[in-house]
Amino acid sequence: MARHGNGRGWYGKVVGAALGVTMLAAGASVWTAQAGAAGAGSSRAESSAKPGGAVKPVDVTIAHASDKGARGVNITIDDGPDPAWTPQVLDVLEQYGVKATFCMVGTQAEAHPDLVKEVVAAGHRLCDHSVSHDTAMDKKSEAYQSQQILDAERMITKASGGVRPMYYRAPGGAFTPYSRGLAASRGMRPLGWNVDSKDFERPGADAIVTTVERELPNGPTILFHDAGGDRSQTVEALRRILPWLKEQGYSFGFPVR
Repeated sequence: MARHGNGRGWYGKVVGAALGVTMLAAGASVWTAQAGAAGAGSSRAESSAKPGGAVKPVDVTIAHASDKGARGVNITIDDGPDPAWTPQVLDVLEQYGVKATFCMVGTQAEAHPDLVKEVVAAGHRLCDHSVSHDTAMDKKSEAYQSQQILDAERMITKASGGVRPMYYRAPGGAFTPYSRGLAASRGMRPLGWNVDSKDFERPGADAIVTTVERELPNGPTILFHDAGGDRSQTVEALRRILPWLKEQGYSFGFPVR
């Protein structure tokens, strides 16, 4: 998985004591399109982990497949929520009737709880993207990894009004067996991607669209961003990519759990 070289430190370093959790995980999975064709419900209860329910461990392998099967695609949106760009992304998704998975940074969720609640209310799913988006997390201690994952889970859940994230995406793909095992033990499936739209680099909407069209044969999970800078190119690219995907016969789903 590609790393965003300048991703570390946008939101500052968060220092704190962490819980020590020991759990060893299995090796990383390869993408497969063989997933159940479960419907992507639009209600709060269907789209996100229910508030108040017991935490159930999930698979530790990195998910890539879509719950819509071989012709499904998963739209994933990283690094927000952001007051300038998240509402615009939500508007485009609503326009085309698409549900997405929002991988939120803990500090951003804590700063903008109204946007977290708006994402959930619209039927999208939540994903833990760590506290401070440290792309070198895999080089840090287990205590640090634990703090980044569990504190972000707490921040996002609180900001949402009690709805827990269903996935964990390591910043820049910096997973470790430990972080995958810890996330899975908290009911958050490790989440990868198959298509990096490169929107983070702001190459222009045309380039973003071309990248997605070219790389889509690699698999169904597509990576976009709604924070970390000017995301106007992302918004424009989504306006063009979403109807194009529908025209190609794809259905929009969520990553398998």
